[in-house]
Amino acid sequence: MALDRLLNVARKEFSDHITSRRFVIILGLLLVISAIGMHSGIGNYNNMLESYNQQLQHMQEVDVDGPYAGWMPEKPSIMLIFNAMMSYMTTLGAVLAIAIGFDLVSKEKETRSLKSLLSHPVYRDEIINGKALGGIAALGFAMVLALAISLAMLLLFSIVPTLEEFAAILIFGAVSLGFLLAYFAIALTMSTVSRESGNALIYTLVIFFTVSTLLPVLGAMAGDALAGDRPEPPQSAPMPTPVGRTVTGTASGGYFTTSVSKAVVHGGEVEVDPEWQQYEEDVKAYTEKRMLINDVSNLLSPQMNYFKAAMAVTNPRIAVMMNSPYSSPPMSQETPGLAEALGKVWMNIAALIVFPSAFFAAAYVKFMRMDIR
Repeated sequence: MALDRLLNVARKEFSDHITSRRFVIILGLLLVISAIGMHSGIGNYNNMLESYNQQLQHMQEVDVDGPYAGWMPEKPSIMLIFNAMMSYMTTLGAVLAIAIGFDLVSKEKETRSLKSLLSHPVYRDEIINGKALGGIAALGFAMVLALAISLAMLLLFSIVPTLEEFAAILIFGAVSLGFLLAYFAIALTMSTVSRESGNALIYTLVIFFTVSTLLPVLGAMAGDALAGDRPEPPQSAPMPTPVGRTVTGTASGGYFTTSVSKAVVHGGEVEVDPEWQQYEEDVKAYTEKRMLINDVSNLLSPQMNYFKAAMAVTNPRIAVMMNSPYSSPPMSQETPGLAEALGKVWMNIAALIVFPSAFFAAAYVKFMRMDIR
């Protein structure tokens, strides 16, 4: 495989993509809707910032010996603005990636230009790799434009990101690009397998529906079935007195769990009720088992992996709570760092890398063994 021939193929594919009317229309729609979402996010951020300033002013008037002494409100991060952009990326971004890849190879078959192309001094691996690189470059171009518009809107509203926040924005863009590559790889594989572009598009949409909608539902059902019945609270024990409460939840499984420290008061002394303590341990084990089954099944869903990885960048506190509901105090004064949040979702980030790699490998093997006549 010669690098110059590979880059020539990639350059041609990239040029065809960015000049395609289909690409321009979908990209324009994505950028417009993302800009609208950013505008809404900026408005919410300004409201939170105003509330933060009011709380700071109120804390200056609080009694130093009062119950709120030493407590400080948390300053909102500008990364919260990108939550709206994240939701649009899971729909229009996936459509853009599919539109780029579903006819890359099948179109060549239909027009019988593939045989003519291979008659030139270019090898099969250079063709398929060049097509893949051209599509990746086009998606990268779209992602850079989206981030550039987002940064321009932030500066337009006098919101200047810090160096750490700018790094988080770049990581958000990289995670979003990984999500787009997942569906581009599926579309490229189906285009290689299918003889017609129409069939390739149908197969890609079926897989898109399966991994984005059906698989998370089946994962939740599998978690319910394999985790067994939820533990029942003790009936014979006296009604305990709650001495502490921690409410945690997870978006991956669509359920919430409440952990309550139970105690019974005897003669003015607070004693932990053993039956309720065992019940809490059983509930914790049940919830963790259900979460594990659900999370393993969700590793095959680019949507769920992207949601968790992007949430770790845009809202580290929520990401840590979702992945460690029993070990992370939700009202902790210290906001989790970006590195800590990303460490909680390393499996999801790895899945965003492995998923498209597997489909790219399948497309490569199929193309190299394809009978072209």
